[in-house]
Amino acid sequence: MRKLLLLSMLTIFFVSCKSKSVTNTAVDNKTERMMKGDWTITSVTYPGSEYIKVQSFNLADSQCFEGSTWNFISNNNKGAMALTKSDCTSFSSPISWFVNKDGQFVLKVLDAGEKAKKVRDGYILGMANQTENSFQLIDKISVGGKMTEVVYQFAKSN
Repeated sequence: MRKLLLLSMLTIFFVSCKSKSVTNTAVDNKTERMMKGDWTITSVTYPGSEYIKVQSFNLADSQCFEGSTWNFISNNNKGAMALTKSDCTSFSSPISWFVNKDGQFVLKVLDAGEKAKKVRDGYILGMANQTENSFQLIDKISVGGKMTEVVYQFAKSN
């Protein structure tokens, strides 16, 4: 009986100490359904943007994301994105994404034919001001030791 009690207590201890991962939380289906379709980033803003260059998603300068096109498929959390701004390197890629119950947008940029579960790196962004026709993704970066928000403004494409 003592062994059973000890084993039960150890099991409860280990289960309660398990860390909670952002990527393991339940998804917010209502928010995801509102994002379904084609979108364009209309602006990328952050304090000091006229002086400071920010590399977004380890892909390109943040200003190259203005005018980029994004497609979100809500029933399988797949999609695609493409950078098309002139004077910037063009880039397109499939993506995997979801919105968790905490309102965080989780994004993985994939190589063609690559499965999301094989990709270890991703991005966690905040979401704000979501309507049927627009929403914002907010990335937090460190600039000079101070946390700064980079705001990606999305507009629904027709």
